[in-house]
Amino acid sequence: MSVSVELVKPSIEYKDEYLSFYKDWKFSKQDITPWVVKKDPSNFEAMIDFLYSEDTENKITNGNFVPHSTFWLIDRYSKKVIGAVNIRHRLHAKLLNCGGHIGYGICPAERRKGYATKLLALSLEKTKSMGLSKVLLVCDEGNIASEKTILKNGGQFESEYVEGNGNVVRRFWIHL
Repeated sequence: MSVSVELVKPSIEYKDEYLSFYKDWKFSKQDITPWVVKKDPSNFEAMIDFLYSEDTENKITNGNFVPHSTFWLIDRYSKKVIGAVNIRHRLHAKLLNCGGHIGYGICPAERRKGYATKLLALSLEKTKSMGLSKVLLVCDEGNIASEKTILKNGGQFESEYVEGNGNVVRRFWIHL
């Protein structure tokens, strides 16, 4: 990887870069991950507010959600948004089975360049600073790239979980 990257909190400062990131991903027609990137950014200020709307326990109004924080992976110099991560501060039963603490994704045009490994490594630093001592990461069976990224960052396979639709989720723990 030839560029220097960092995690930043979502901000209006990165509006043009984020919109380009979002459009590139939509144009690719590939699945968008993490789930927060699916949020339509046409009202950018409202989207930013949404990303901060459940980042602490006292902001949670839906019992199906847990506090979570979103960060963007950017090129430190050009400010180009390359990826995104959503970190769950704790787990409930569903997340323990098949969601995990960290959901992340790299825009399709930027894949196979080492960014996912770096994004996960930086995300693990964030989770440690949040006070977590171990985190659960998951990927679908057959998602070799994601499994390799988890393993490169110290993931230890624990088990598989079969979702109601038959999808097999592989579960890995990383001790911080």
